[in-house]
Amino acid sequence: MNVFKSSVFMLLFTILFTGCGNGPSQEEIEATFPMSLNVQSLEAINQDEETITTDELDGDIWLASFIFTNCDTVCSPMTATMSKLQQKLKDAGVEATLVSFSIDPENDTPEVLQDFGEKMDADFSNWHFLTGYSQETIESFANTSFLTPAAKIDGSNQFIHSTSIYLISQTGTVLQQYEGVAQTPFDQIISDVKKLLEN
Repeated sequence: MNVFKSSVFMLLFTILFTGCGNGPSQEEIEATFPMSLNVQSLEAINQDEETITTDELDGDIWLASFIFTNCDTVCSPMTATMSKLQQKLKDAGVEATLVSFSIDPENDTPEVLQDFGEKMDADFSNWHFLTGYSQETIESFANTSFLTPAAKIDGSNQFIHSTSIYLISQTGTVLQQYEGVAQTPFDQIISDVKKLLEN
């Protein structure tokens, strides 16, 4: 009888210990977010003329935006928002990579993007400003991976594009988008990144 009681006790202890020790899986955490889009593979060049692929970002949490430096309206405010977000993440001790995709690769050379980033007080140690692909490629990438437009306006040097900041998980999945120009929910973004980091 004592052996039976001991066996039952050990079984219950094991169940309880195992239940307390295992948190939600990556899939369970990602399922709590409203979006689930797979980021396609894209090869690009950053402001330092280094080749970067989206596949290399697997395992990292990253925040992405779509911009172009000749933008007449929202791109400068959006990038200023990303710069502010970068500082807030640092202050909170939260690690995430920032990525800004140029949707005007013909004009946005690495040099142009570096100058633009410097004007926005970007810290390039964990922020990539990307170019080096064709116009067709970035338009398709934005449409497919983020379900957002990235198209040149006919007869103009301006482009239609998203003004959102996107959260991408360690598995390369787009999970959330946030307002990137005004009333950006910085605390929510940081909280969401922390949620992913806890797994």
